[in-house]
Amino acid sequence: MFGMGFAEILMIAVIAVIALGPEKLPTAMVDIAKFLKKFKSGIEDAKTTLDNELHLADMKEQASKFKEQIEDTRNLASLENLDKIVGNEISQTKETITNEAQSLEKTIKREKVSFKNEENKSGENA
Repeated sequence: MFGMGFAEILMIAVIAVIALGPEKLPTAMVDIAKFLKKFKSGIEDAKTTLDNELHLADMKEQASKFKEQIEDTRNLASLENLDKIVGNEISQTKETITNEAQSLEKTIKREKVSFKNEENKSGENA
């Protein structure tokens, strides 16, 4: 007990009998036992409280990790939506450019035909 052997405990008991006397020794032993019991329960309470606090710290750490994962997922989801929006805009722009190019080609063909007709008319008049 407390790293003491039988000889040390016996020595303390002899000194206690001499110092306290035989009539006060039993109450002193009871008081010491009560003190040791309270001290031991206090240490157990401290261990339990510390254990609970450590688990709370772990739980807070895990909660913050989950929160970061949720934020990352939310950001990724918004980026995917952005990709879709940009993709739609690119598709619409591509369609517009294609339509304009086709319209321009038709206009050029008409102008060529018109130009050839004018050349033919001016060639006939000459």
